[in-house]
Amino acid sequence: MSDTPRRPPLMPLDEALERLLAQARPLPEREQVSTFDADGRVLARAVVSGLQVPPHDNSSMDGYAVRAADVATPGAELPVSQRIAAGQVGQPLAPGSAARIFTGAPMPAGADAVVMQEDTEALDGGARVRIAAQPASGQWVRAAGEDVTRGAVVLRPGERLSPASLGLAAGIGLAELTVARRPRVALFSTGDELVMPGAVPPDNMPPGAIYNSNRFFLRALLRRLGCEVADLGIVPDDRAATMAALRSAAQDNDLILTSGGVSVGEEDHVKPAVEQLGQLDLWQIAMKPGKPFAYGQVRRTGEGGAAHFMGLPGNPVSSFVTFLLLVRPFLLKLQGATQIAMPSIAIRADFTLAKADKRREFLRARRNAQDGLELFANQSSGVLTSVHWADGLIDNPAGSTIAQGDLVRFIPLAELLA
Repeated sequence: MSDTPRRPPLMPLDEALERLLAQARPLPEREQVSTFDADGRVLARAVVSGLQVPPHDNSSMDGYAVRAADVATPGAELPVSQRIAAGQVGQPLAPGSAARIFTGAPMPAGADAVVMQEDTEALDGGARVRIAAQPASGQWVRAAGEDVTRGAVVLRPGERLSPASLGLAAGIGLAELTVARRPRVALFSTGDELVMPGAVPPDNMPPGAIYNSNRFFLRALLRRLGCEVADLGIVPDDRAATMAALRSAAQDNDLILTSGGVSVGEEDHVKPAVEQLGQLDLWQIAMKPGKPFAYGQVRRTGEGGAAHFMGLPGNPVSSFVTFLLLVRPFLLKLQGATQIAMPSIAIRADFTLAKADKRREFLRARRNAQDGLELFANQSSGVLTSVHWADGLIDNPAGSTIAQGDLVRFIPLAELLA
């Protein structure tokens, strides 16, 4: 009988996410920001309308405001009593007359329909109008409050603000919005093999060296999620340097994020350093790519408390996918966001995957002109080209093959990267 301890079973992704989110308590701080600058921020206070939108019945067309009853038959002719442009308020409409009106202008009292100008003919230099089409009551009229009613909750706490959200807020007169504080994230890479682009020309790269691609996409992903990023660069494969970086990062940040360096090799110093400065759990997750993942905390000195720590795999695709599936929802919850689930749709596979994997796979794919999915040929965790080429991930259950024509669960990257 072998004395080698058995490895624990791989943790299901859903369990890992549940455990992770249980640690993500929303940041208590709020701040006021200009509505102009609130795109992508998470709303912290409900937006309630103090007025109705539109504030009055108005015309949705250039044309003529009339009483529908005054145009009993096509071809009726009416005198034009007034001209009303947007921003002007007209006089009550006299019975048996029409008002020249423009898009957005308030409807005059007594008028209940608009005839668009294409269905009219101006007569006597505009003093009269012939109406070719019989209008119905309410035609081309935007009713007061049809968009927003007074007292309505227009935006709710936890919403991640979009350009449309900002337009709604501005439409009810709000110049500022109350949002959650941005998470502060310290980012660093570990590995003596890493070289920054620009530091060494490609032709002069020493044997075993690689350019640090992970740092670039992780920093961009963090910023897209509204984080303030403290980029600590590349930390050497040295215990003292690693501990110093972790101590410094924990003081002013909510999360410390690294890629690579959390295995058990002699040159992987992140694991023992985090354990010495706080606590660390190493999770082997039943997903492909991205099996190794670390979560823990690094204690702050002086003030107390701790910063969250997450260690991502070093392979670029593993790091990218693991960020989207685990780090992204964690950071959204820190901001109090209510919508953190992975969006997915069912799409037809225009390929065959004959070999099943024992882990849950996230395959890089993209939509084709026939509304189906194509699969990137090389699904290796080191091929970053696959993520650039793809416009989404296929969430393929463990042990599942895919036949051409099958409906698969597709996660669009555009929504995860927004």
